[in-house]
Amino acid sequence: MTGARWGAGFAAAGRFVSEIEAAAAGKGTLRPGYVLAGDESFLLDRCRAAVLKAFVPTELRDFCLSDLDLSGTSIFEVLDRAQTPSLMAPFQVIFVRNVKQLYTRGAKKDEFAAVDRYFRSPNPQALIIFVADFIRIPADSRRMEMDDKNRFERLTETLGEHCGMVELARVNEDDAMRWIASTTQEAGERMDPDAVRELVDALGADMMLISSELEKLLLYTLGRGRITLGDVETMVLGAKQRSLYELTDAISARDRVRALALLQGLLNSSDGGEDAAIGHIYMLARTFRQMLVILEKNVRDSRAIWQALWQGFRMPPFAAEDLIRQARRYKSRRELTRALRLIARADLELRSSPPDKRLVLERLVYDLSSEPKPPSPLFASVQLSFEG
Repeated sequence: MTGARWGAGFAAAGRFVSEIEAAAAGKGTLRPGYVLAGDESFLLDRCRAAVLKAFVPTELRDFCLSDLDLSGTSIFEVLDRAQTPSLMAPFQVIFVRNVKQLYTRGAKKDEFAAVDRYFRSPNPQALIIFVADFIRIPADSRRMEMDDKNRFERLTETLGEHCGMVELARVNEDDAMRWIASTTQEAGERMDPDAVRELVDALGADMMLISSELEKLLLYTLGRGRITLGDVETMVLGAKQRSLYELTDAISARDRVRALALLQGLLNSSDGGEDAAIGHIYMLARTFRQMLVILEKNVRDSRAIWQALWQGFRMPPFAAEDLIRQARRYKSRRELTRALRLIARADLELRSSPPDKRLVLERLVYDLSSEPKPPSPLFASVQLSFEG
């Protein structure tokens, strides 16, 4: 993975892996400590795997590997562990998580003084890896947020004085596509360019997801030698979501005919047929909840959407603008909560083993794409008296 063609994150991980492998083979110098800076989980995992392969024999894992967390273990204990030779293993590897604790609540002069003392005379039979995943380094470092810049500078001025700094920037789409092509080739397969593009678009260059989904695709197409766009659309949830967003677009536009036609397409293409109904209900509920948050927080562009929606509750990047547009078609919170009530009712009905699950979904989509009926005067007066 080395070479100028790779972006900053892949290049930094590649250099780190090469350094670790060379040191393990006696052909290079190992530093006493490293800082893995950045929240790109995929690259963090690759770096950890390289260290384990090089210095942690499986049979000695319990004796030479420590995973410590600064939220429950002090840095003094970490350094004491590193300084004390192991009786059962010739070499120790210590991963230190929650490094953010060193940079909160006070100057931590004693802590950094202890770090300085240890690294002035480190144990040559120990390696400390600080995992600084509280910093986000974008693929283009010029776009790093000011808070992250300040954290990174503080990290460099302290731990970086003694440790090798490994900047694990987020992976961009071009690197994600290169990695997919390279990995499929190594597996003896070929992936069509439009299939590669769709996989990256559907998963937003999330390398952990891409790695997992590519593994499934390789198993799905085992022996065929080729992965097509159709394979991605069949196997990858993010690709299936495109059709779902087309459905919610028709629903929010009150286009019942198009909405019902899109629903039929979804049901006909589902691997589980009617049994996939609960999955469709779940995705509809999730999407309408996202629209409710977008409407309540008055999100108007895709840059603000990542602040409004928390990690784990975000849509694929390709859908951001579409979902903002769809959410803004609803005039009030009441309209979206009505939709969520309809979805909840359909979910309950599906879980009660109805004779025709398809009919339940068709009725739901029909109701969702219909204009809500105004409450009767009697209902409105009762509601007002209740609210009063």
